[in-house]
Amino acid sequence: MSNAGRSLFIFGIYLAVLGFAMLIIPNLLLGIFGLPSTSEVWIRVAGVLVLVIAFYDIQAGRNSLTSFLKWSVIARTSIIFFFTALVLFGLVKPVLILFGALDLAGAVWTFFALRTSK
Repeated sequence: MSNAGRSLFIFGIYLAVLGFAMLIIPNLLLGIFGLPSTSEVWIRVAGVLVLVIAFYDIQAGRNSLTSFLKWSVIARTSIIFFFTALVLFGLVKPVLILFGALDLAGAVWTFFALRTSK
């Protein structure tokens, strides 16, 4: 596994933990964001989607799929902008930016790992 692959693999593990938490203890996560608890299924559906993305990231990282690694840098970098917009529009509390910052940090790690592998 390349260094860039390792960065995405580890990020995929983080997403898997987050996805399982959304399935098993969703209201704890909602509470962290200052959102009301829910008994609706949408949070668990989102958790399944996060788990699918985690699977892609783990597999692409394990196999050092350079194209996917590059795409992930772009996608993960964009998250901070979307999350910040949600905060600025008053739809969610600023703590969401922390999760966007984690995506950005992972993207930066992968970006520099890709650059050093050339």
